[in-house]
Amino acid sequence: MTRRAGPLTGLVAVLAVVLAGCGSGGRPGDAGQPSDGGPPGAAPPGQVIASPSGFFVDPTGPAPTQVRTWREQGRAADADQLGKLADQPVPLWATGDPAKVTGQVRGFVDAAGKARQRPLLVLYNIPGRDCGQFSAGGAPDAERYRAWLGKVLDGLAGRAATVIVEPDAVPHEIDGCGHNAAGTDRAALLAETVRRVKDAGPLRVYLDAGNPGFVTDTGQVADALRRSGVAEADGFSLNVANFRTTDENVSYGTEISDALGGAHFVIDTSRNGNGPLTGATDDGPAFCNPPGRALGAAPTEHTGRDRVDAYLWIKRPGESDGACRPGEPRAGAWWPAYALDLATHTP
Repeated sequence: MTRRAGPLTGLVAVLAVVLAGCGSGGRPGDAGQPSDGGPPGAAPPGQVIASPSGFFVDPTGPAPTQVRTWREQGRAADADQLGKLADQPVPLWATGDPAKVTGQVRGFVDAAGKARQRPLLVLYNIPGRDCGQFSAGGAPDAERYRAWLGKVLDGLAGRAATVIVEPDAVPHEIDGCGHNAAGTDRAALLAETVRRVKDAGPLRVYLDAGNPGFVTDTGQVADALRRSGVAEADGFSLNVANFRTTDENVSYGTEISDALGGAHFVIDTSRNGNGPLTGATDDGPAFCNPPGRALGAAPTEHTGRDRVDAYLWIKRPGESDGACRPGEPRAGAWWPAYALDLATHTP
């Protein structure tokens, strides 16, 4: 997903996060990633990794799997570092394969139910997704998007979850990039999506609003969120796949919230521990796989911040933002070296 570095005027600005996308935050890929004690991230598939946040930690995900692999290879120090990722909940990103998405979602929420943890889910399939950039794709048109969403909801089957709706779709509505993608009225489609998801079960729903460096005019963001159905959601999400600090997001989100009459929001803290990369970068964009970043605050619903419902790791740390430099993997691909870099820069 595209993550802008400054104000937007008119059509799409030059590229500047996920979940969203998503930083350009690359989405975590089209394929879904369907015990107490012991070393970090050591629980084998089928067992439970303790989750103080209450959100689901998938023991079959790439970070726990990498920890087990490195332990088997004798890389104990690296495995210990990567445990900082492996022990934390990250979402399933539901993307574009309608033939597989029901099973992916069902498997994920079934596993969460068995662990007695709450699953996180990101919807990321809007027509014209990411304006054709690193995380390009999405449904071909509104009708096929609606059909795909129905398959996602079939997988949820009325069970509880927290859902992030379409990272970056609202900011791109503002800049004009995605408003008429494939003939789609994006705001109307997002509002319909929020309504259908809220009607589908005990779900907490947050409509994504970008980040403080994407659209700087918070009044514009609030207006776009309003058009796109935020009133029927539980709130909005910020910073998906981006690196902006928590304090900056709280200030930005509070301004948007004020304009919406006190709406609540969640913040992606997955990679904002050192804030964004600043200064000139000759080897690639600062928003895409920047070096020297760190994990941010661990997922929790106890933020101590007015109107901030949760800190979440919406972007799955350790997955690429995109092939931004020679040799870097596609958006969403698991990248052990980058995961380890994030962990080693985290106290």
